[in-house]
Amino acid sequence: MKYDSITELIGDTPMLKLDRGVTGLENIDVYVKLEYHSPFGSIKDRVAWELIRDDIDEIKEKNQTLLESSSGNTAKAIQGIAGANGLDFKTITNRIKVDEVKDILIMMGAEIEELPGKSECPDPNDPEDPLTYLDQLMAREGEKYFRTGQYTNKKNTQVHREQTGQEILDDLGKVDYLFGGLGTTGSTKGTAQKLKEENPELKVTGIVSSQDDFIPGIRTANEMWEVGLYEKELYNDRAVIDSKDALEGMLTLIRNCGILAGPTTGANFVALKRKLSEIDQELEEKRTAIFFACDRFEHYRSYIKERKPEIFGGKEREGTETLTEQELEQVPEISVDNAEEWIEEEKPIIVDSRSNPAYQMAHIPGSINIPEEKLKEMIETGKPINMNQKILLVCPGGRKSRKFAALLQRDNFEAYNLKEGVTGWKSGEKELGTV
Repeated sequence: MKYDSITELIGDTPMLKLDRGVTGLENIDVYVKLEYHSPFGSIKDRVAWELIRDDIDEIKEKNQTLLESSSGNTAKAIQGIAGANGLDFKTITNRIKVDEVKDILIMMGAEIEELPGKSECPDPNDPEDPLTYLDQLMAREGEKYFRTGQYTNKKNTQVHREQTGQEILDDLGKVDYLFGGLGTTGSTKGTAQKLKEENPELKVTGIVSSQDDFIPGIRTANEMWEVGLYEKELYNDRAVIDSKDALEGMLTLIRNCGILAGPTTGANFVALKRKLSEIDQELEEKRTAIFFACDRFEHYRSYIKERKPEIFGGKEREGTETLTEQELEQVPEISVDNAEEWIEEEKPIIVDSRSNPAYQMAHIPGSINIPEEKLKEMIETGKPINMNQKILLVCPGGRKSRKFAALLQRDNFEAYNLKEGVTGWKSGEKELGTV
């Protein structure tokens, strides 16, 4: 086949039926749509081109820079399209959590502006929110940029309704169950809208990551308010998946099916199996289910290695995901109201696990900065801090630091958690240091 433009390769992705030995389902045929077959390697290729296509000539004429807030697949696809059309692309984002993804964007030529990073324990009062920052930038220099707006642009939904959903109908006809991870929500929303034209009884399950966990491309339930396209009533169910289970699902697909997809796809697959195994035996007629293989696994090597080192011959990690509710409940917590007096009396080591830029902007006086990833590594690989001194753990809101305190307590450290975190400290108008 011959093509004149790289964008002609986007979409029309293959559909693969999974073996019943993998799904464990007798009465439900499961199909996976291999979206990573698009040229830039993900389901976001469709969206990126749709957001730009109608305006590409005018963008070139004005020599505008494409602008988006993305730390992953959307940025990669936009940069690929930008490069092929002689345009520049800038992405504004909180810190990119997967090293390979950042490296790929740099190699492709993207300009990356990273704001003071949010940890996996988000700070709701962070003034450096990327979408707010983009609004301000457009207000100042709007003529310079073309903002694609993946979180609010209805073309995100439209492309999946007109293309992805139609392709599925052409291949399968009626579909009974749809499973998809919730990021911008465009893929599940648009696809579901189209599939419901054929089957109004379609059941749609949206997948989110567990709170304080991180699965690339999937948000937590608490983060969904940031997504302008999200419509809660569209979904019959919402499945919460943690990164450990997502990686197990990913490995099953890689090793047993030859599907070289990433963690998001693993989460989709695990959610599907859990949900449909509950109803499979009750069905009296065959049904059809589908989920997306969103992208490939190679870009997540460091993420996978960090969370499942045993795959590579390392020791299985005992991270925060292994903590029990009882262990978390046993963590002593210091409230912001009493913190200054307690710190003065106990003289603890205060460990702030936020990113270094966020720490430099404002921190509790006397605290030291050990960013989340480094602290996690130190705790999991040995005894990181003086065992003879009390430790007060601090994060933006108090959730993630509570888990770190529990891990340290497991190793017999006298660890405490600042209950309301730096957010509470700021709200209480306590003294803050800067660097």
